[in-house]
Amino acid sequence: MTTAADLADRVLSGDLALHELEAHTDADTATKARRILLAQNADADADADVDVDFSTIGDFSFDAATAESAIENMVGAVQIPVGIAGPLTIDGGALPDGKTHYLPLATTEGALVASVNRGCSAIQAGGGANARVLQSMMTRAPVFRVRDVHEASAVVSWVRDNEDRLAAAAMETTNHGELTELTPYVVGDSVFLRFGYDTKDAMGMNMATIATQAACEVLESETAADLIALSGNLCTDKKPAAINAIEGRGRTVASDVVLTREQVKDRLKTTPEAIEEVNTRKNLIGSAKAGSLGFNAQAANVVAAAFLATGQDAAQVVEGANAITTIDVRDGDLYASVTIASLDVGTVGGGTKLPTQSEALDILGVRGGGDPPGTNADALAELIATGALAGELSLLGALASSNLASAHEQLGR
Repeated sequence: MTTAADLADRVLSGDLALHELEAHTDADTATKARRILLAQNADADADADVDVDFSTIGDFSFDAATAESAIENMVGAVQIPVGIAGPLTIDGGALPDGKTHYLPLATTEGALVASVNRGCSAIQAGGGANARVLQSMMTRAPVFRVRDVHEASAVVSWVRDNEDRLAAAAMETTNHGELTELTPYVVGDSVFLRFGYDTKDAMGMNMATIATQAACEVLESETAADLIALSGNLCTDKKPAAINAIEGRGRTVASDVVLTREQVKDRLKTTPEAIEEVNTRKNLIGSAKAGSLGFNAQAANVVAAAFLATGQDAAQVVEGANAITTIDVRDGDLYASVTIASLDVGTVGGGTKLPTQSEALDILGVRGGGDPPGTNADALAELIATGALAGELSLLGALASSNLASAHEQLGR
């Protein structure tokens, strides 16, 4: 019987590649073999100052085979503490009426969950938040080469006359997605087509990529355009981009709440006017002066922690930071909102299938496909947006009352 140690030796000798191990044994043994290889490699390093111990990375609660669609060359798992913030009551478009929610957040930043939890307390005191998904559209934007602007114009005209053909080709690749938007852009001899899809409960990046490839093949066969890259960065995936802040990507979602002066004083230890001024000078003026695409205090904190807990693509936190926080004093009360323009979330596929992440989605009641399709991912977006609103209220309140440093000194450790 071939052991993990035997397989590690074969990799070290060059007989096998790291990625070939699963073809010769089960996933857990392959994972163990890579840990043995790493330990042997560390032992061979004469300059190493410490012993390498993989006992914690190698101690995880699921079968390695369940992670094969999410990782390559697996050696183990990294555990991140998960806390919950809540309770939260949300009047949402996809969330069930009257249900109390607790938001799981995975983070190593002390004071974050406490901060969001304080914001949740303020929202609850105000009777709960409102939340709505305003748009759902995952994008992919290939770039084509043409001879000159005359040819670019001809290609764009063909696209506008034949959107139905491109849509039909794209939709043959999926039983769930739907092409909802197709916008051409021309830069000299480059033509970009920004495809937008309703991907239902999937985050949908793979779905959009495969569907767009099929449409591109039709375009190349019917026009003079040559496909250069299936992603031309006008999508825009995992990078700061004004087009996402303006046009949206994934879910565009908003959440708001009204708090009385007494509730602000009791829960946030300050006044509506003080929070409004902090938001104006920090989130609006400060962000504008910095040239920021995110006009908020810490939305990415909540987005990142929720993404890690629920199995989302962590790199898309870049897009999730495209958020604007608004604060108004209305007849002495405080109105607060957060609008996230490009929140890429799903409840099926990818990391959502991992056991711990599935459990976190179960906490929220949104694991798997929704009925009707798309409602679970919409609900997740509404929950994250409201969590971000809670984080904004708490941080703005801490700044307005000048207790941010003391809170981090106490909880940040």
